[in-house]
Amino acid sequence: MKVHARWLLCSAAVAIGVYAFLWVGYVQGWVWLAQFDSSALDPAYRFGSGRPGWVTAWDIFCTVLGPGAFRIAVLVVICVAFARRRVRLAVFLIVSVELSGLVTETAKHFADRPRPATAMVDAWGTSFPSGHALGVMACVAALLAVTLPTVDAAKRKWLVALGAVVVLTIGIGRVVLNVHHPSDVLAGWALGYAYFAICVLLVPPKVTRQDERPEVRDTAR
Repeated sequence: MKVHARWLLCSAAVAIGVYAFLWVGYVQGWVWLAQFDSSALDPAYRFGSGRPGWVTAWDIFCTVLGPGAFRIAVLVVICVAFARRRVRLAVFLIVSVELSGLVTETAKHFADRPRPATAMVDAWGTSFPSGHALGVMACVAALLAVTLPTVDAAKRKWLVALGAVVVLTIGIGRVVLNVHHPSDVLAGWALGYAYFAICVLLVPPKVTRQDERPEVRDTAR
């Protein structure tokens, strides 16, 4: 097994372990996990309950950069990929991005955790895991997987940093709005990454790396 594939497999296993740990913690009613959740939810509620503008801003942010928006944008990329006969790329994005919602709903069904009673905005469905955390993690990771090889090394770190900021702030936003417990968000990140890694292993996209492209010779001389 290649080093890259082995690393993906091991990291996916660790992520699934983290998800399972949090799931068991909720099901078993671990006190320390409930205290951990409350330690973030309570101050966020006290701050936001009297500041409707703050709540609205976070709600808009989580909608604009939520998994639904990413899936719509990626759908356009998929259509372009099919039009250019880049079938493997299109299939990878369909599986990793568009079908990630099925993973979310399946996981939510088995946990069936109620949302925090202090939720400051309406949110559909149950709480564990966070669909925003899972979906955005899977979407951003998939987009980075197909984008990073096509840009020069100097730009890659900035794209990774941007992706990390989006993933982190969306997760934080769900806790700020009190629509998710922090453990929901952590579980969403873990399962979203694990799903992405499995997709890369099973349906890897075929992307030409920047440093593998043939050099264009100057023919003007």
